Amino acid sequence: MSPAPAPAGRPRALWVVALVTFAVALALMLALPPLDAADPDPVGPVSRYPAVASAAWTILSLGLAAQSAGLLLARRAPRTMLVVAAAIPIAVAALAPRSFDLFGLTTLPVVVAVVLVALRVPLARLWPALAAASVLVVTGGAVLWALNAGGFRADFVQGLTGSIGQGVLQAVGAIGLPLLITLVVLSRREVRAARTAEATAVDREADARIDAAVSRERAAMARELHDIAAHHLSGIALMSAVIDRQIDTDPERAHEGVRQVREQSTAVLEDLRRLVGLLRDDSPAERAVETVAGVVDLVERARFRSDVRLDVLPAAAGPRASRPLGDGVGPLAQLAAYRTVQEALANAALHAPGAPCTVTIDDRADDHLAIRVENGPATVPAVGSTPAGGNGLRGMRERAELVGASLQVGPTDAGGWTVSLRLGREDLPTPAPPVTDADTAARPATDATEGPR
Repeated sequence: MSPAPAPAGRPRALWVVALVTFAVALALMLALPPLDAADPDPVGPVSRYPAVASAAWTILSLGLAAQSAGLLLARRAPRTMLVVAAAIPIAVAALAPRSFDLFGLTTLPVVVAVVLVALRVPLARLWPALAAASVLVVTGGAVLWALNAGGFRADFVQGLTGSIGQGVLQAVGAIGLPLLITLVVLSRREVRAARTAEATAVDREADARIDAAVSRERAAMARELHDIAAHHLSGIALMSAVIDRQIDTDPERAHEGVRQVREQSTAVLEDLRRLVGLLRDDSPAERAVETVAGVVDLVERARFRSDVRLDVLPAAAGPRASRPLGDGVGPLAQLAAYRTVQEALANAALHAPGAPCTVTIDDRADDHLAIRVENGPATVPAVGSTPAGGNGLRGMRERAELVGASLQVGPTDAGGWTVSLRLGREDLPTPAPPVTDADTAARPATDATEGPR
């Protein structure tokens, strides 16, 4: 595989930076002498600039050109580029000491090199190159001063020390300040990128939550529609098959079956209307949520199409003895119980026609309510049935998980099928113990003037 091509914009940008750096330096070389000469009241000694196209001026311009060309190494060898940009002024100082007044322009490419290298190399790996460049900048100023000092004098050491001090200040201005400004710009860029990434992550999290909520609502709608359609429409299909067989042999039973089909059709329309009312804001549902007590009516309606028996084991004693069936179970859990029995009866009628079915509601335990639907094996072939898609059992499990119930489904040893649901009860208030004569006698007498507290 060939290496990926480098972005086209980066080499061209480096060429632009190098050309602009050299153009600015050359413009300053040409503009500083006339600007200095135009000052009517100069402060300090008169500056002596090398003449244009002189040897010193030419060497200085070539040095600036070499420094600017070295900036092209910023992409492949940024640290080497910085050292080269700081080392070239030493050669310029040695070859053209008469360029003393324009020698400060050699720091311009060094400033640009510092910015370029700081943008590409982490600060932890940049310190050796920065230290070397600083030493080279100080050395270049010291060499230039030494060559213009006029030989060894008594104050040579003192002057050299002052020159080194000026070189240190020049290194701070040429390397330290650009580095600091670049690091500040980089830090602000990183903060802006982090904020953008955080905002993007928040948006993605919000989208994920919306998608999850929509998925949950779609699953809930699918469960409700399946429960309505599977229970009523499967019953209608089975009763229609029975009516077809009875219409000639037993007209009375056929007429009764037609009435049952009408009731089932009306019931499915009511359930669908209630579901639509739940989905529409301007049309609220007016029908109450089904409860465990409604299982009794559910079994009664199912007896027409199959042999269904209901066994209710109520609480024999305690505070729940006089309370409704399923007391202590939350409304959502009671709806899950009702829908589970409804789906189990529909499955029994569809997949095991003619088989006896028993619905057992065990309300005796104080901490839970148990419901069991068990049917035997089919006694007659299924009529007009469709292949099972598994959505009924999936809906049972989802409802059980939603309310924290325990669901067990599976075949029986006799060839039938069983569905067992266990629902936990909510905390019930503990009734206060009755007050006895002994408690009244043991209670201290109160002052008749003392009112209730």
